[in-house]
Amino acid sequence: MNFQLNNEQQMIVDSIRVFLEKEIYPYEAETDRAGKVPEELGNQIREKAIETGFLACNLPESVGGGGLDYTTLGLIERELGKVSYALGGFIARPTELLLACEGDQIDRYLMPCVSGEKHEVFALTEPSAGSDIMSMLTRAVRDGNDYVINGSKHFISSPCLPDFAIVFAITGMDETKRGPRKRITAFLVDLDEKGFDIRLGPQCASQRAYRTYVLSFDDCRVSQDQILGEEGKGMELVDKWLSMGRVWVGAQSCGKMERLLELATDWAATRKQFGKPIGHFQGTSFKLADMATELQAADLLVMHACQKADRGNMTGEDAAMAKLFASEALGRAADHTVQIFGGMGLMEDLPVERLWRDARLERIWDGTSEIQRHIISRSLLRPFEN
Repeated sequence: MNFQLNNEQQMIVDSIRVFLEKEIYPYEAETDRAGKVPEELGNQIREKAIETGFLACNLPESVGGGGLDYTTLGLIERELGKVSYALGGFIARPTELLLACEGDQIDRYLMPCVSGEKHEVFALTEPSAGSDIMSMLTRAVRDGNDYVINGSKHFISSPCLPDFAIVFAITGMDETKRGPRKRITAFLVDLDEKGFDIRLGPQCASQRAYRTYVLSFDDCRVSQDQILGEEGKGMELVDKWLSMGRVWVGAQSCGKMERLLELATDWAATRKQFGKPIGHFQGTSFKLADMATELQAADLLVMHACQKADRGNMTGEDAAMAKLFASEALGRAADHTVQIFGGMGLMEDLPVERLWRDARLERIWDGTSEIQRHIISRSLLRPFEN
């Protein structure tokens, strides 16, 4: 496999690096301490992203997006992984699920997200339904030409207050060979819909400035025209979103790992103890060697998944392997970096402690490491099932 960047990809990577150096890095520490991104700063980043063509770079040119392939998008996500999600999130990459919009939905939801006028959230997780999606309790009951939604969602993340949510709810039951199965449907629900309440959720130790929201639905009535895709086909949308989302987590983990490795290497080369740079001691140098090796292995797994996605044959286990290995390698790299820095690695004066905190989240969201191992092992054992 050839993972060498072509000229266009190198130009895009160089451009996003310059963008991040100028528009993101200077504000990371202050927004992390504040636990939020000031509205004017978020708008500033969004406007700059529009000017440079990075906004909606993941969507096809036919709808006004950048039309980039998955491999190039993986390179962009890798660079964005180096910075705070709270700030990088304003370089919006609207979910590809919005391409399922039809008719009036295109002008109400898809096109405003492409232009940066609106921002969506993906509302799937519930207090009783995290890794076990089918345990969801939120229901949408048909009433004439409308659906009445009742239930709640939590851990719904976004850099800012969204304009609408893609909400997944039970709309019935289907009989399958394994027994009754919940029929899941996706709805486009505007923030101002009666019966829809959204409030800030608890602050996370990782990505402190990245907001999490709690969504509540109390007899929230929406038209059948607000179904995204087809009734009962919500899980197909979920599977599509989760698979590429896991690859993007892997890519972002690689970016964060590279930033940690650069910080650790510079410190090891300049910090002196016992009359010599600490990088001369194997206790330090071997950590750097392990970090560099695992970074390259993680990059290869992620790029392998991206190239398969471009060919249309990426599997769930490809995505699971990329996320599992990259996120866990990142955790080890973050811990090694703190150890190399010693006490200074836990001080807020340096970015290491923030990157260490932020790294922990990658093994949880978009499917825990345990879920990824389940997906991989199930694919291995499936041929032996009767």
